[in-house]
Amino acid sequence: MTTEPAALAALMEERVMRAAHPVAYRALKSLRGPVRRVPGLGVLVNDATLLRGVLMDPEHFSKKGKGASSDLWTPILGPSLLLNMDGVDHFALRRKIGPLFAPAYVEALAAASLTDAVADLTKRLKNGERVDVVTEVRRYASIMVSQLVGLPVDAFSDDLFARVASITRFVSLTKPRFTPRELAIAKGVLGELTANSREAYRAGGDATVPGRMRELGLTEDEALGAVGAFVIVGTETLVSYLPRLVAVLVDSGWYPQLVEDRSLVDPAIAEGMRVTTPSPVMLRSVVSDASIGSVAVKAGDRVVLATFAANRALGPFDPSLNTAATLKQLWFGAGSHFCIGAPMAMAQIHLVVDALLAAGPVRVVSRAASRGVMIPSYASLVIERA
Repeated sequence: MTTEPAALAALMEERVMRAAHPVAYRALKSLRGPVRRVPGLGVLVNDATLLRGVLMDPEHFSKKGKGASSDLWTPILGPSLLLNMDGVDHFALRRKIGPLFAPAYVEALAAASLTDAVADLTKRLKNGERVDVVTEVRRYASIMVSQLVGLPVDAFSDDLFARVASITRFVSLTKPRFTPRELAIAKGVLGELTANSREAYRAGGDATVPGRMRELGLTEDEALGAVGAFVIVGTETLVSYLPRLVAVLVDSGWYPQLVEDRSLVDPAIAEGMRVTTPSPVMLRSVVSDASIGSVAVKAGDRVVLATFAANRALGPFDPSLNTAATLKQLWFGAGSHFCIGAPMAMAQIHLVVDALLAAGPVRVVSRAASRGVMIPSYASLVIERA
């Protein structure tokens, strides 16, 4: 590949990141060194090796505590979810919920939910229609969310999806918790969703995900907390990632090659995860004195793991090199907190990518980046057959 398309892909990704975090992104990008203390923010880690070391060291670094994930999500979702747990309780819940995300189960669930929808996507592109990838992926996410919360597919409207997505818009790096007003809004939205989940959980059985959670031994609170976390975080990251992947493939010139050679699909998806990093940062709280590289940290310090910077430092998007393989899917975390929902996300991603490639090469007609959002994304990405 020439350097010009790679540079274009990198430039367009920069614009997406800047639109989401116009101040924070510029500030974080300007900082030099693998780790440094930033007043008002915390201890910033940019290096992949050091970042993984923090994730793999629960003795010193936790998701619970001042400035960590628990500050955000516990007031909304309760104390019993993987996002805000550590230690024995975290292990026990992860073990109970694990079968729900076994590859065979989630692949079957995604196929049953999305096969017809993605087949229609292929058909429309082949017929010469222009398609907004963001709109399409949001629809697929709504179908999957309906499965998660026990709603009929047509009940998860665009309005409800927008209100769910609005919860993450309240979050920023410099604001460690929701305001009372934001908390009330978030609880109201989740109350609508969990009402259906509660009914599905109490009915039990394998027909719905909440019902299956009951069969797996989760308490009602654990099941509702898990559903809320999947809906808020998992949905937004997927709707962010797929349009950005399509844009990177087109901009870098790799899209036609994937159409011709499907052996490149897996490394292209991994490389797309590396250069887009839908969850650009992870948060930890220091629970006992330690050091990260040359920087000493004390109990109560906030640690900001800049996964986007660590991932991008390894070079431009290139499926033939598959630099992402060296990171062991760092964008999904590491150790005991490696994203349990990764198999479900990957099942959906593969279905959509396969459907897009089946239509042949495409070009981007228009695009617009989302502004002021927690998870960098496109507001629209319109494509058509090339």
